[in-house]
Amino acid sequence: MPRRKRIFKKNIKPDPKFGNMLVGKFVGYIMERGKRTVAEKVMYDAFDIVHERTKKGGLNTFEQAIKNVSPLVELKSRRVGGANYQVPVPVSGERRTTLAMRWIKNATQAKKGKKMAEKLADEFIDASNKTGAAIKKRDDVHRMADANKAFAHFA
Repeated sequence: MPRRKRIFKKNIKPDPKFGNMLVGKFVGYIMERGKRTVAEKVMYDAFDIVHERTKKGGLNTFEQAIKNVSPLVELKSRRVGGANYQVPVPVSGERRTTLAMRWIKNATQAKKGKKMAEKLADEFIDASNKTGAAIKKRDDVHRMADANKAFAHFA
């Protein structure tokens, strides 16, 4: 009998402006208290700021940022013979984007002193250039997985 309950997929609607599923999912991540229109406005403002600063499309920069932040491996705890081991495990496609979005959102919320759209734009630009807090988080996870690859046979 499985230890975990079955997870049902949620059908995420694409955003109204671009018709992009990835943007729709990220809007859901940054939304608070069910205020989707506010979250969409923040997202589109961030895209406009990115376009002003880089002269590239905001959507292209966003997709590149998600791709750069997505981790290849992560650590899972395994209990073997009374000891807990951090075992490196490859990350599936859906979870990769989920972790990337979570790390980008947390990196923007950790910054203080600017509007959310500006912080989000900064993080998108940084992540698309492979710098910034979200990329640092991904590198930390990769470094930890590399350090614990001796336990990979427990996976």
